[in-house]
Amino acid sequence: MRFVPTRIPEVVLIEPQVFGDSRGFFMETWHARKFAAAGLDLAFVQDNHSKSGQGTLRGLHYQIVNPQGKLVRVISGEVYDVAVDLRQSSPTFGRWAGELLSAENKRMLWVPPGFAHGFYVTSDSAEFIYKCTDFYAPEHERCIRWDDPELAIAWPLVEGVLPLLSPKDAAGTPFRQAAYYP
Repeated sequence: MRFVPTRIPEVVLIEPQVFGDSRGFFMETWHARKFAAAGLDLAFVQDNHSKSGQGTLRGLHYQIVNPQGKLVRVISGEVYDVAVDLRQSSPTFGRWAGELLSAENKRMLWVPPGFAHGFYVTSDSAEFIYKCTDFYAPEHERCIRWDDPELAIAWPLVEGVLPLLSPKDAAGTPFRQAAYYP
């Protein structure tokens, strides 16, 4: 496995070693010792799986209490995955990192606690799975607007069409009015 820091060093792109032949492929998606050796000593408590159609945007979500770290990957299709630093004490506060994740490139992204997270489906559909370091707590969930002008996230919108959003995501809070971490 290769662990590659993004433009925000705590957000890490993970490139697994893939062993393939005429039958298909094999790869490790989680190996506690290898992750710990890379500085990611993690304990996961929950796995999630979603399927979304092209143009769907989910996010930017976070939990202000019980923040979740997420190890994310795509098993079908392609998404543009984004993490936004919400840690006020961080030199990268208010900045974002984005990566294309797909079933084809098999990359994973580590999104640490203290970040808002979202993804946009660029393929016909995508199945997205992720491991979480804390349990889902809907009473503490928050959402920042995907299109906040201060964040200026460069979403690769398909044909420039506005994304499909849930009512919760459509009503997201502007970045400057959001709750942050210390």
